[in-house]
Amino acid sequence: MLNFTIGPVMSSDEVLEVASHSTPYFRTPEFSEVMLENERLMLKFLHAPENSRCVFLTASGTGAMESLVMNVLNPKDKVIVINGGSFGGRFVQLCRLHHREMTEVKLDFGTKLTRGHLDKLSGCGYTALLVNMHETSSGVLYDMPMISEFCRENNILLLVDAISAFIADELDMEGLGAAAVITGSQKALAVQPGISVVALSPEALKRVEENEEVCMYLSLKEALKNQERGQTPFTPAVTTLLQINTRLNDIDATGGGGGGIDF
Repeated sequence: MLNFTIGPVMSSDEVLEVASHSTPYFRTPEFSEVMLENERLMLKFLHAPENSRCVFLTASGTGAMESLVMNVLNPKDKVIVINGGSFGGRFVQLCRLHHREMTEVKLDFGTKLTRGHLDKLSGCGYTALLVNMHETSSGVLYDMPMISEFCRENNILLLVDAISAFIADELDMEGLGAAAVITGSQKALAVQPGISVVALSPEALKRVEENEEVCMYLSLKEALKNQERGQTPFTPAVTTLLQINTRLNDIDATGGGGGGIDF
């Protein structure tokens, strides 16, 4: 049977082979080398700024979304959320849950975001903008250069959910000036669900370091500290991380990573 859903998607034979073996013990130098390589390749394919970092959370994409709201943002922030569907709505819910001051740019389902929607919020003291680059529920791919330009002009921190966009669409973290980008294992990475990825620019790293710790399992402070040695704070989805390594190396070998990669 062929699987044409947007995720989980069909995996290559090489990726499936990884899952056919028993999960190995992970507190080893060998697994640490895999994790460090995963970080290096993810940052390469995201075109992340120099001195960026990347961590891997054993959680769905929503876990990565919540980690941004809890760890990168703080109660002093004034946040814009682009809400064009289910996942934009999820960012709205998360901001409310964690008491982040938030203005919602509510779009009709399937509607394009325009500069006119954003210009109404120029010069109003906003400090961050949350956007689902590809609103999976509607299929709308937002104009990221336009959003980036607005954020630069207003000195706004750009936080991007690229869960269904990474690898499938053009994405240049440094070019967009994005402070953070998240993605997940089950979309165009084409491996099993269970891992969400958080890439952080130096600006976002500084915020994580300075912000008060408000969680344990989704703590980016702890994830970053452990990833320095190629490890995770808690037991991760080991097999999925090994599959990610196989997939990333395959992309690297074919010269991919810029978007629109064949599965």
